[in-house]
Amino acid sequence: MPDDSARGEQTIAVERCLELLRDGDTAVRGELLNLTQERLMRLTTKMKRDFRGVGRWEQTEDVFQNASMRLYQAMSSTKIEDARHFFRLAALQIRRELIDLCRHYRGPQGQGAHHVTQAGNQDDGDGRAMAFDPGDAAANPAELQAWSDFHECVDRLPDKEREVFELLWYHELKQDEAAELLGTSTRTIKRLWRSARLMLHEKLSDSTRQSIAL
Repeated sequence: MPDDSARGEQTIAVERCLELLRDGDTAVRGELLNLTQERLMRLTTKMKRDFRGVGRWEQTEDVFQNASMRLYQAMSSTKIEDARHFFRLAALQIRRELIDLCRHYRGPQGQGAHHVTQAGNQDDGDGRAMAFDPGDAAANPAELQAWSDFHECVDRLPDKEREVFELLWYHELKQDEAAELLGTSTRTIKRLWRSARLMLHEKLSDSTRQSIAL
């Protein structure tokens, strides 16, 4: 994991690129992706764990590449204010890519319903083992539905609640760290975190709430 100085240098570099982007230099979009590739790959890996049924068919690198293309396109239509805004936009594109994959694979008509789960490490016919994460190979379609519903509800939270929820849930920041990042009090973070969880609790079904354990 990069140290604080490395993260600080990256933020400065991202801010510099965003300034060029706001000035109309569209070529800098590729540089932004290159600068943040490692960080965004870690975020993709973490978020993909929630979508265990997707991992059976989709490699993390493929999810990351597709989400990166979404982010690249979003940068052409979104005025990105700062590095914090950029990484929030990136997390949104990763989440939406995973939700779309869930829709593709889940349910009786989904592609996932027409595949036989392969256990353990099996030979692919070319002498190489095909490995699946144990959690992915045993993925429950109902659980995949629950996680998809959950992340879709996160997308629909009011902006303030969504930002705090993203920082605490996806980025796993502590409440005082989120408060410092957002320039507000820990008390405000606690209030928004509680508000976001209550909103999600009201929107989600009983079975989904049990799966997510909010």
